[in-house]
This record gives sequence, structure tokens and C-alpha cells, in this order.
Amino acid sequence: MAESFQRLFSRAEPQVLSMNVQAALGPARPPMRSQFSLLTRHFLERFFNHETASPDGDAKTRLVQIAFATSLPPFIVAIYLWPVYHPIAGWPPGQPSTGAPPTYWLQVNHHLFFIVYSFVVMGIATVFEWDLFFPDLLDLFVLGPLPIHSRRAFAARVTAIGILIGGFLLDTNLFSSLVLPMAMDPPDLLRFLAGHVLAVGASGFFAAASILALQGLCICIFGERLFRKVALLLQGMAITLLVMLLLLFPVISGVVPAMLQSESLTARCFPPFWFLGIYQRLIEGPKAPPIYATLARTGNCAILLVSFLAILTYPLAYLRKMSQLVEGPGSRRAVNPLSRPIDRVLHATVIRRPLRRAIFHFISQTLLRVPRYRIYLVLYGGIGLSVVAASILRFTVNHQQIRAEVSADGIRVAVGIVVFWMAAGLRMAFISSGNERGRWIFRIVHGNPPDVLTLTEQLSSARVWVLLWTALVATGACSIFRAIAPAELRTGQAIVAQVLVAASMCLLLTDAFFLNVTSLPFTSDQAREQPNLAMTMLKFFTFFPLVAALPLQVEPWIESSPWHFAILFVTVAVAHLALQRRHQSIIREYCNQLPLEEDEEDFPMKLGLRY
Repeated sequence: MAESFQRLFSRAEPQVLSMNVQAALGPARPPMRSQFSLLTRHFLERFFNHETASPDGDAKTRLVQIAFATSLPPFIVAIYLWPVYHPIAGWPPGQPSTGAPPTYWLQVNHHLFFIVYSFVVMGIATVFEWDLFFPDLLDLFVLGPLPIHSRRAFAARVTAIGILIGGFLLDTNLFSSLVLPMAMDPPDLLRFLAGHVLAVGASGFFAAASILALQGLCICIFGERLFRKVALLLQGMAITLLVMLLLLFPVISGVVPAMLQSESLTARCFPPFWFLGIYQRLIEGPKAPPIYATLARTGNCAILLVSFLAILTYPLAYLRKMSQLVEGPGSRRAVNPLSRPIDRVLHATVIRRPLRRAIFHFISQTLLRVPRYRIYLVLYGGIGLSVVAASILRFTVNHQQIRAEVSADGIRVAVGIVVFWMAAGLRMAFISSGNERGRWIFRIVHGNPPDVLTLTEQLSSARVWVLLWTALVATGACSIFRAIAPAELRTGQAIVAQVLVAASMCLLLTDAFFLNVTSLPFTSDQAREQPNLAMTMLKFFTFFPLVAALPLQVEPWIESSPWHFAILFVTVAVAHLALQRRHQSIIREYCNQLPLEEDEEDFPMKLGLRY
């Protein structure tokens, strides 16, 4: 028994078979699968092997990364809860410790975290796969001519969606559910496991079903064409609210006792509290406060309602989507009349040369047409807005009343956050690989690589595009912040300092993010090496806090003396010129490389080395 158990974890050694033995084995026989099974596997694979989720085509690697990324945070939190529920008297030194377990409301907040995390992760995963829940032109052209019954294809897609949601839900909560009983040491293990599994599962399922029901309802009411116009806004709002909920959890946890004890309308309308009611009701039983029973009933009714809407609207939206795919998108106006005056001003000022105009309008007409670029903008924009909201909002409890306040330091920091995530999202979209249809014309006209002057003009146009849109968004953000800012930030010096810092960060962050970019937007070659996700996240975690904290230190310093305005202006000018010179040297080094053919490898020329 012990040997058979150890074989489960032992790695089988490959067997070297002779040619006669291999011939005696006969031909390899693939497993017999039904058409429904093949369709389900196909739709499920497309969730991870499309250009948005896996632009390099390596779906398995991307799937493993996503699985670890989603399951790791609750697993780590569950491990770190062990010393909280098993304190040691006199440790840490210098702090009083009685060895008592956490208070009741602290335990409630711990339960609420896992509910909120499951809610947020499932909502973001559903929004990310938004475009693949319904058929597209590829399904129509490839699967349409095949002898596949429409009902069977529909059932296979629904099955694939169910497997996707169930798999994400299991992956998000499995490891934390195994560790939590040992970390929290509950008095009744079975009741605790039942409450935790049902609560976090219901929370994640409600988030996914709500997104699916919203999408189906919008398509049924507005149609596919009108829905496409508002889909990006809906995705951005959903991502913003979900990430903001997770980032604001430390702030919300401080007012949870007051919200639940007062039984306010806010507590009854907050979805994670519904599933917290299920959690506490199953753990505490009849001894639980009456508010939990009310919240649990609300949660059960909400799950039934969104499930009914999803089941009702999805088939109708599916049929309407298929009919509009067959009919085609219809005619559309090529030029927006509202953009003509703006284009004339831009042509007379920042994009006078024809080459700059071509690249500038190529970016404007491409960015919102490709699903991959749209989802990048949604993700980065949603994260940026949620971080801004988490930095500005503060909740306090006064006489059992919850009040939201605006932090002055948060408003100072928010300007840097807006500019950072705007520039980072545009850079991610611009360096995205695989757009062959937008690349060949530039190679034919300007060569590969082009000369230094041509590439400089092309990249300058892209940076001007990023700088204009970043400055426009930052200006709107400063106007909104000024409307909600406290009195100390409404003085003339404070406004001028904020505008000057915002303009400086727009210029310098655009230079910094696009310093090593040597390709035109949307035309980069596919990476020959897998990107190091850990190093990428480390760069963000290192660089972002510095950028966010810079306005908090610089703006009061500027307000203290008029000479500081001039010092900042000179400093920004010198840094901008230094970055421009460095970027010019990178362009010159890139253009001096030997040109490669379309399918030629660079190994014999560079020996696999970077230069």
C-alpha cells in the first residue's frame, strides 16, 4: 500500500524501446471522442488560446500562470492567519500579548476577505473573456460549413462556459480552503468548511453570473451593433468597481461592525455582505445575529435572480448575435465630422509633416478596433481608476454613522497615478505583437529597419499621440480633483503646482515608458523568449510607488517659494533632453543592425546574444 501510494508522486522513467517492439505495439490510436466533446474542448481551448489571453500562442504556459496568480493570494493570507489565531504570550517582544484568539469582528473581517476576493477574481475573469462567450466571425466561417447541428454547438459552448467558471472558482478557493481550518482552528470543523465553501463559491458564482446576465441582457435589448459602442465602457466600469472593492477592503473592514450592527441600507445592498450572512449563519447557527439571516436570504434570492436572467437572456442573445454575424456589420461612416476641426488644428501644430500624420492617424484608427488593444486599455484604465479611488476615499464612523471623506494627500498622489497607468496601458498596447496586416506596408515603404531619420519621425509621432491623450486625461482628472478637493488645495499656488507637476509627469513618464521602444505601434515582432512575469511585476511594484509618492513631496515644496517653479521647470527640461538623447542613441543603434528577411532567424548573426 505504501509503495503504490509513493508511485503517485514518483516520476516515471522513459523507456527506450527497440524498433521491433515499437512496431509490435501497432499504430497510435487516438481516443474516440464524440462531436460534442470535441466542440467543448475547442471552445474551452479558445478561452486561453486567443490573441488577448495568449498573444504568443502558448496557451498552456499562460493557463498555468493564471492558475497560480489567482490561487496564490488567498493561500498566502490563509497561512499568515495561523499566528493570528495561535498567538504566543510575550511575542513579539515589547508588545502585550495575552495569547487570546482574535476578537469576533476581526474574525468576521477575515471571512469577508475570502468572500471579496472570490467575488473580484471571478468578476474580472468573466469580463476578460467577455468577447468569447458568444460566436464570432471565426466560428461562423470555420464551423458554419461543417456538419454540426446548431443546437449541439450551442450546448458545447454553454458547457465550456460552465467548465471555465467552475474551474476558475475551484482554482481560486481550493488551496485556501485546505489551509484555513488549520490556521483558524474552528470549534466546529464541518460547519466551518460548509460555511466557507458555500459562501466563497456563491460569491464567485454570483459575480460571474451577473456579468454574463448583463452582457446577454444588453445584447437582447440594444443589439450587437449598439452594444459594441458601450461594451468598452461597461468593461471599464466593471473592472474599476471590482478592483476598487479589493483595494478598499482595508478601509471597509474598519466600518464593518458599524454597518452590520446598525443594519443600514448600505449593508443590505452590499453584495459581499449577502454571502457573509451565509458564511456566519452556517458557522454560528441560530446564535448568529438576525442581520445575518436577512443577508443570507438576500444572497440566495440574488443568486436565483441572476441565474434566471443568465439562463433566459443568453440563448436569445446567442441567436441575435448569430443573425447579425450573418447579416454583417452594415455601413459605417469612415470619418467622424466632429474630428475634422481637431485634425486641422493638429495638422497645423504638432503633426505638420506627412509621415507624422500617417502614423498619428494609423494609431487613432487601430487602437479601438482590435479586441486585444481594447482589453489592455480596459484593464489598465480600470486598475488606475480603482487605485485613485482607493487613495482618495476615507471612511469614518461617527455616532454610528458612516461618512466618506476626501483625503488631501490622496488627491496629490492621484495625479501621478492617473498619468502612470495611462502611459503604461498605452505602451502595453503599442508594443503588442502579431499585427501583420499593419506591418508590411511600413517595411515596404521605409525598409527593415528604416533609416534613422525616418524611424525618429515615426516614433516621435507615436510619442506625441501618447503625450496628447495623457495630458488630456490628466487635465480632466485635475478638474475633477479640484471640484472635490478640500480648501487647502483650492488656492492659486496649489492649483498651479498641481498643473505643473501633472504636465511634468506626462512628459517624463512618456519619455521613460517609450525609451526602449524601437518599433511602430501594433507592429512589433513576436517575442522569441517568454517574458518574465515576475520581473515585470517587480518593475511595477518598484517604480509605481516612487511615481505615486513624488507629487506628495514636490507639490508642497513648489508652493513654498516662487523660485521652486523655475527650479522644477529647468529640472524637467534637462531630464527630458537627456531622455531624448538616450532614445536617439537607441534608435541609431537599432537602425545600424543588419536587415533581416521576413522569416529569417537572427541566431547566426547575433549568436543568441542581445546587443
